[in-house]
Amino acid sequence: MKIAKLAFGLICLAILASNIVAMSRWSEARGVYDDICYLRQAHLFQRFGADGLNTDAVRDDDRYFEGKLKEIGYADWSNPRLWPCHNPMSNGKIVLQYPPGTGFLLALLPEGQQVPPLYVAASLIVCGLALLGIAMARTLPSVAGAGLLGALAVYLMVNPAKASYSVAPTMALCAVAGFLTALWLTRDKRSVVLIALIGLLLGASVNFRLPNALLASGYLLFLGIPFLWTRSLAIFVQGLAFGAGVLVSMAPTLVAQAVNAGSALATTYGSADVVAPAFDFAVLGQYLRDMQFVLIVLAIGSTVWLLRTGEGHVRQAALVVVGNLVVNIVFFLSHPIFTPYYVVPIAMLSLWTLSFARLMRPAEAREAASVCREPANLEALPR
Repeated sequence: MKIAKLAFGLICLAILASNIVAMSRWSEARGVYDDICYLRQAHLFQRFGADGLNTDAVRDDDRYFEGKLKEIGYADWSNPRLWPCHNPMSNGKIVLQYPPGTGFLLALLPEGQQVPPLYVAASLIVCGLALLGIAMARTLPSVAGAGLLGALAVYLMVNPAKASYSVAPTMALCAVAGFLTALWLTRDKRSVVLIALIGLLLGASVNFRLPNALLASGYLLFLGIPFLWTRSLAIFVQGLAFGAGVLVSMAPTLVAQAVNAGSALATTYGSADVVAPAFDFAVLGQYLRDMQFVLIVLAIGSTVWLLRTGEGHVRQAALVVVGNLVVNIVFFLSHPIFTPYYVVPIAMLSLWTLSFARLMRPAEAREAASVCREPANLEALPR
């Protein structure tokens, strides 16, 4: 057992070390529009502090973004109406479409050395959770499961997380939220503080990617449906704490939308991204050929298995994951936009939650399950 834990721990650390070496060589001018747009948000925070939430193109009076566009050879660098990642608003502003969280994190780091440290920090958090899972495992199969998930999670911090700066912090929050979700459900009396903290984390993830708001859907269903059925005050308080946590921590995005689009509920995204739901078989085909499909299959398979074989809180965790998976998969398959990381956050949040829920089973339940699985000892039988 100790040898297996050591082996999987070293594998995770080796992948982490390889990632750090690769990340240290990354360029912040690789010609990707998203990259320089996130860096523009960071630059605004560094120049104006909290007022950097205002991303109007007229604030590029120091020609920072124009310079970034020239670096990547963008032909229309001088015309803000043609800038990538920017959209005209009804109030006359031309603003960044992204929520402010990724730019805020980048702004905490010195200009020119912002991206590698962000990814390294997020990778350290993910690897730390992976090592924690390995340490918690009490059987050889659980060590293998925790080790394989940990190795996969650390590897994903480069591919596909490199595709967008917003993915790295999202992945770190999903790992922590998965751990806390399992911890919340394993307690005899579910902690209001824990569910509020989970809400804060998932709400904070919205500041990195707006679709991350869907990560909270399974929790709302898990708490909302029983409340409608039982009218339980305890469930109401849990739901209130969770919802308040989500709203409080996504406040920067709501404020940014109010400043840039004129209303907290108005989106800064353009019409190409705001589309009516419509199933597109071409998009489905792209998912089927992508690594995201493998992750979703793992998440769905693990959920079904734990619903059939799990006990107590393990089944509760699986129910939370069911709600999350259904809402997120339906949403992303019904929007004709495809990227190599869209469903990665929900897949990883699901896998982390299920893994830690399995690892946190009460000792007596683990022992009982172990006895049921072990073959009978013939010497112990009466002769």
